[in-house]
Amino acid sequence: METKRKIAKPVLTATEAILESISDGVFTVGPDWHISSFNRAAEEITGVPRDEAIGRNCSEVFRSSMCGDDCALKETMRTGKPIIGKSGYIIDANGNRIPISVSTALLRDSKGRITGGAETFRNLSDVEALRRELAGRNSLGDLVSRSALMQRIFEILPAIAVSPSTVLILGETGTGKELVARTIHDLSTRSKGPFLAVNCGALPDALLESELFGYKAGAFTDARRDKPGRFALARGGTLFLDEIEDISQAFQVRLLRVLQDRIYEPLGATRSEQADVRVIVAANKDLTELMRKGEFREDLYYRINVVRIELPPLRKRKEDIPLLADHFIMRFNRLQGKSVQGIDAEALSLLLAHDWPGNVRELENVIESSFILCNDGFISVGHLPEALMSRCMPVREKIDAPSAHDLLDAQSIRSALERNNYNRIAAARDLGIHKTTLFRRMKKLGIPLPEKDGRSGRER
Repeated sequence: METKRKIAKPVLTATEAILESISDGVFTVGPDWHISSFNRAAEEITGVPRDEAIGRNCSEVFRSSMCGDDCALKETMRTGKPIIGKSGYIIDANGNRIPISVSTALLRDSKGRITGGAETFRNLSDVEALRRELAGRNSLGDLVSRSALMQRIFEILPAIAVSPSTVLILGETGTGKELVARTIHDLSTRSKGPFLAVNCGALPDALLESELFGYKAGAFTDARRDKPGRFALARGGTLFLDEIEDISQAFQVRLLRVLQDRIYEPLGATRSEQADVRVIVAANKDLTELMRKGEFREDLYYRINVVRIELPPLRKRKEDIPLLADHFIMRFNRLQGKSVQGIDAEALSLLLAHDWPGNVRELENVIESSFILCNDGFISVGHLPEALMSRCMPVREKIDAPSAHDLLDAQSIRSALERNNYNRIAAARDLGIHKTTLFRRMKKLGIPLPEKDGRSGRER
């Protein structure tokens, strides 16, 4: 009897097989809101077996923060419009709170009549766990920052990391684009695989092609044996392509095909190979301007611009300079076996007064240069590079040693005002202080009130 039951097991249709294979939970309801189908992932996420879920009211099974008046599926049934990626949570069969994102759609028969609705939901537990782990931190991997601009990037990196999508990182030279790419890799499911970086601007097309795709023996003179390219070497991991704006239009076409079809051909190959890599690209030029000039293909731009991260230059987050300086001091102490304790107030004042055209990389070089003359104690003005001193000399004459804290405080306030469109109440909230404290600090530091009130755009 048991053998007969196994033989009689129904064969899945193509649609059912697809629904059973995906990692998102899916269920459907009829007009009476009773569940009519419930896939494997829905069972795993909710902890409710399919045979217990089908036939019951969805609110009894799918115990969610969005049930009742806030029900996403009810809104879709009422308006006819799908909802994509609405956040909330459910309570599973064991009483655990599971963060999810929900998408909804209508079900119609062959005549276009509404017969019910479908809802997909994605378990965001891993993303939330990473966010909680990173909450309140000033560092993420080798990235360090206390500025609100960078903290917002820290917040979204876990979600970006668990996504398989191509990432575009924009920022000036020296802002840390490769560090961000490596952090995404380290937080991703591919973290056990390799992370490889290629500077596309440093290689001509012919070398770049063999570097990325590899070649077969006999593909050209001196190609005596097969050589795997970076796409092959990064299999199962992440490939970071820096300075993507510098590749030729001819090579842009080849790269587009790899990103679209996930296949490539090594030089001299007779068949395609699978590209099992997560691709992250970076640029330090305005790609939209290059598109306007016809120097960068639109189709490639839209292919790589799936997830976009814009890194601010150091001059827009000077509140990070003391933190970054301490970070580099600790690193060079480990590398060089020294015991430098920090940087004194006058030297820090000069660092805060500098505009840092080379960004974080330039600051790292300044600290490394200071280690040549400073073996222990604090880095002082006399240990800083001559080039930095000459650029900052006019400023130095106006700065007292105790003014470093004031410079940092003023920079933080100006950044908060700019981020909040000069809304002083919002800026105070951003800084975590009361509005009267903000006004008092602005007066002390000589920061004028903005000409417009950011709350309404009216003149002050």
